[in-house]
Amino acid sequence: TPEKQQSMMKNYYRMASEVDSACGLIMKELELQGELNNTLIIFTTDNGNFHAEHGLADKWYPHQESIRVPLIIKDPRMAPEKIGTVNDDFTLNIDLAPTILSAAGIDPLEVMMGRDMSVLYRTKPDLETQHGSQTERVAKELSPWRTEFFYEHPQLFSDDFIPASEALVRKDYKYFYWPAFGWEQLFNLKDDPIEDSDMIDRNKTTNMTEENMAILNEMRSRFWELKNL
Repeated sequence: TPEKQQSMMKNYYRMASEVDSACGLIMKELELQGELNNTLIIFTTDNGNFHAEHGLADKWYPHQESIRVPLIIKDPRMAPEKIGTVNDDFTLNIDLAPTILSAAGIDPLEVMMGRDMSVLYRTKPDLETQHGSQTERVAKELSPWRTEFFYEHPQLFSDDFIPASEALVRKDYKYFYWPAFGWEQLFNLKDDPIEDSDMIDRNKTTNMTEENMAILNEMRSRFWELKNL
């Protein structure tokens, strides 16, 4: 109901205001201790929330509102030209541990899947200074950043409550797969950023273009390749 939606949104923004106030107090204390410019600060969260988009509330599913979360980094090592800028590269929660370990001078374990995010805002000479003669490490750190990622969320309680969802996410397209139902969806994120128009034609009222069919087939193939790793 409109009343319930208003109540939930007010509570949500109360919580956001509380987090903002707490972060302000932490930043102020770091400043008072003279450590603000000697501290790596990462502000992020584990998931987004639906606020009635797609007729949904809470989180769980691979729509942008749920999986695209804030990430703000303050790092003393940041290149001056990067300060205050916005970066649209794909970063994931698996990147947090390698980033923090690297900042502490500890090499991430080889089995870790994530990457040190600081390579996105530090200079090559700075990285070379940190890693010294480890030329292979520097080359690895400076290798091209990811352009896609595989998303998955397990079933919660039952398929009638929260069914499992999986996806292949790119900047231009997103492929959904609902394993409990064998159901696919494809969205053009450039033309349809709110993911309101599924490109897959099920009712055959219109035909998918050859171009869209080729995109679907390629993303479907890549999705299963990543899912089966």
